Amino acid sequence: MSLTFHWFLPTNGDSRHVVGGGHGTPVTAAGGDRPPSIGYLTQIARAAEDLGFVGALTPAGAWCEDAWLTTAMLSQQTERLKFLVAFRPGFVSPTLAAQMASTYQRQTGGRLLLNVVTGGESREQRAYGDFLDKDARYARTGEFLEIVRGLWAGDTVDLAGEHLQVQDARLARLPDPVPEVYFGGSSPVAGEIAARHSDVYLTWGEPPAQVAEKIAPIRGLAEKEGRTVRFGIRLHVITRDTSEQAWAEADRLLQGFDPATVRSVQEGLARSESEGQQRMLALHGGSSGSLEIHPNLWAGIGLVRGGAGTALVGSHDEVADRVEEYHRIGIDEFVLSGYPHLEEAYWFGEGVLPRLHARGLWAHPHRDAAALTAPQVPFGS
Repeated sequence: MSLTFHWFLPTNGDSRHVVGGGHGTPVTAAGGDRPPSIGYLTQIARAAEDLGFVGALTPAGAWCEDAWLTTAMLSQQTERLKFLVAFRPGFVSPTLAAQMASTYQRQTGGRLLLNVVTGGESREQRAYGDFLDKDARYARTGEFLEIVRGLWAGDTVDLAGEHLQVQDARLARLPDPVPEVYFGGSSPVAGEIAARHSDVYLTWGEPPAQVAEKIAPIRGLAEKEGRTVRFGIRLHVITRDTSEQAWAEADRLLQGFDPATVRSVQEGLARSESEGQQRMLALHGGSSGSLEIHPNLWAGIGLVRGGAGTALVGSHDEVADRVEEYHRIGIDEFVLSGYPHLEEAYWFGEGVLPRLHARGLWAHPHRDAAALTAPQVPFGS
C-alpha cells in the first residue's frame, strides 16, 4: 500500500518564522509576513500538486480564513489536488452541510475531503453562537455525521436527536464520490465517533509508542462496528541534505521565539479543554530545554502554536526513516507542513518522497514511476 501525503494551506499567514495561532490563541505577528492571499496560496497548492501530495489541509477557526470559501477558489487554480477542509458541526445544519459537500464534489471533480472538527475551546465556540459544553459538542457531532452519512447514501433521513433534528431530509443530487471523513480526538467519546463514522482517524505527532497506544483502541472499536478505519498523523517537517543543516534550521526558528510570546501562548493553551492539546503541552512542558522527544521528533513548534506542535527534523534519509517507523505502527497518511510552506513543500517533496519511492513505500499519484529520478536537492547545499 502506497503511503498518502497531504500538505497544509496556511490560511492564517505564512513566514520564515513559526506562525502561531489556534486553540484560542491569536496569530503571531509573523503571520503578516506573507498574507494568505489567493495568489500565494495558489503557489503552495500548485507546488504540492506537482510534488505528489494528494491533498492539502485547510484549518478552521476565527484565527484563519474560511476554509470552504478559500478552497473553492483554489480549486479553480489547480487540477488534481484535493482539499481537506476542516469543518465544525453545529455552525450550519447537517442537511445544508451535506448539500454543500455534494455541490463541492460536482464542481471540483470530486476533490473534497472533510476534516470534521468538534471544537475544543468553548470560548471560541461561543463567539460563533454555540453554547454547548465539550461533551455535548461531541454528542452533536455523532448526530451530525449520522445524518450526513445517511443523506450521502441516498436515504431519506428522520432524526430527533438530543441536539439535532431533521425530518424528511433528502438530497436531490448525491455526491460522487462520497467525501472521505477525517476525524480526530483524544477523549473516549471521540474514539467511539471515529470508529462509527470516520474513514481516517487523525492524531497529532506524539512519539511512535504513544501513537501506537492511542490508535489501538480505535482499531478495536471500529472492528466492533464492522468497519475498517485508516490512520493518519499531523506533523511539521524540517528536512535538509544533512542532519546538521536541519537542526540548524530548527535552532534558527527557536531563537526567533520571543519569551514573552511563549509565556502568553502557553498560558492560553493551558486553559484548553482539548485532551489532544494537553497531550501536546506535556511533550515540552513549556520549556525550551529538552525538545527532541524521540529521535528526529522536535516539540519546539508547540511553544508558540496551538494544535499540532511537533516536527520531524533531520536529513532526508532520517526523516524517511521516521516516516517508515510511524508506518510500521499503522500510520498510512501524513498531513505535513513547514515554515515557510512553499519552500518546505519542495524540501520534503524533492528530498524525502523520492527516498520513500525507492523503498517501495510511496508512488507519485499523478506521475509515471519512470519519471521519478534519484533524490534531488531543491535549493542546493
